[in-house]
Amino acid sequence: MTPASLSTLPAPSVRRSADDDGQIARTAAARVPVSTHRDRVRAELARYSAAIGLTGIVRRHGSPLLVLDTARVREQLDLLRRELPAAHIHFATKALPHPAVVSTIAEAGASFEVASRGEIALLSDAGVDVGRTLHTHPIRSRADVADAYCSGIRRFVVDNPGELSKLAVLPRDIDVLVRLSFPNPAAGCDLSTKFGATEVQAAALVEQAIGLGVGVAGFSFHVGSQTTTVAPFERAIGRTTRLMSELEARTGARFSVLDLGGGFPIGYDEAVPDLAVLGAGIRNAIAASGRNDTVLLEPGRFVTATAMTLVSRVVGSSDRVDGRWHYLDDGLYGSYSNVLTEGVHPLVFAASELSGSSVPEPARERVTLAGPTCDSVDVIARGVELPVLGEGDLLVSPMMGAYTSVTASGFNGLEPTPIHVIDAGPLRF
Repeated sequence: MTPASLSTLPAPSVRRSADDDGQIARTAAARVPVSTHRDRVRAELARYSAAIGLTGIVRRHGSPLLVLDTARVREQLDLLRRELPAAHIHFATKALPHPAVVSTIAEAGASFEVASRGEIALLSDAGVDVGRTLHTHPIRSRADVADAYCSGIRRFVVDNPGELSKLAVLPRDIDVLVRLSFPNPAAGCDLSTKFGATEVQAAALVEQAIGLGVGVAGFSFHVGSQTTTVAPFERAIGRTTRLMSELEARTGARFSVLDLGGGFPIGYDEAVPDLAVLGAGIRNAIAASGRNDTVLLEPGRFVTATAMTLVSRVVGSSDRVDGRWHYLDDGLYGSYSNVLTEGVHPLVFAASELSGSSVPEPARERVTLAGPTCDSVDVIARGVELPVLGEGDLLVSPMMGAYTSVTASGFNGLEPTPIHVIDAGPLRF
């Protein structure tokens, strides 16, 4: 999907139910029980929906619709800076390469991480200083290497000798970060199987770089997506900084950069630790190393997931052998692609659940939610307990700002879900 396809598009005309106003709360004063994670998310979503006027937005733009709030991008950047104040943030552009996100992050003084020509072009078109950008894909074609250098990128990640040789032909104003592999099977997505060098391999890479005259600025790692405990960060920091000190003593090289990658979690259908917990452990691990390296971060999901909310609509229902099915105007080949590609499970609420009054128990049922394509794989969730729904009723999913629209496809000829951009600013509930 090209960046242009993520721009705000005019919404198609849709048939609306009789009273959308009654489906999304207009009051922020409702008190919803917060005894479970779902209840807490629902309560926050009810307040937020009322504060931004989600009903009116959907009425004007139709469904399905992704509402992107740039204020929430700034909030997440501020949170990262509060908990890890010494770190330099390089947003993982692939998470949500939307021009409004790029502009917001650049204006906030953070930088970017890229892995392709398309991402570099997006940043250049937005007027971003590409010279501050990290190129982190460890495997590149020679044409990609040349394009990145000519675009202004001067720092590259490498994890094997063949890729280092491709970089060695560039002028000596570049440097590299050697990426290490630290397996983390508990992560939502363990990236160590595809990328990263062992410590022995990394030591050999450093010696090869010295022989080729390529500067090694330091090391990077990624402990895996959706890492919910601090232990993997602590282990990776400890092992990396020890390796850095050992190699400095052995080779005479001097390293100055420690790139912690990303992996900070978002609570989709389960609660996750506050960043404060992870941040404290990370700060302590860095302090224990006794080093004074420049610390980099490459957060993606953490910065943008909460910034986008999806509103979809029931287009039809049917009783199957396993119960009631509702078919929505968005699905796994669209905004819910994160279910298919990452195995995450965004919560789905009926808009009527976001009102101040609770739905009586008899008016609820367990249902299957399916997407609009003719593929039987296109099932968003099974066994979801929701109020009784009818054609035209709205459904709302929060935390849809990472790896959703970017991994969607045009399967069955479906258009990309439009993205409507707002800036709600600081909200007070």
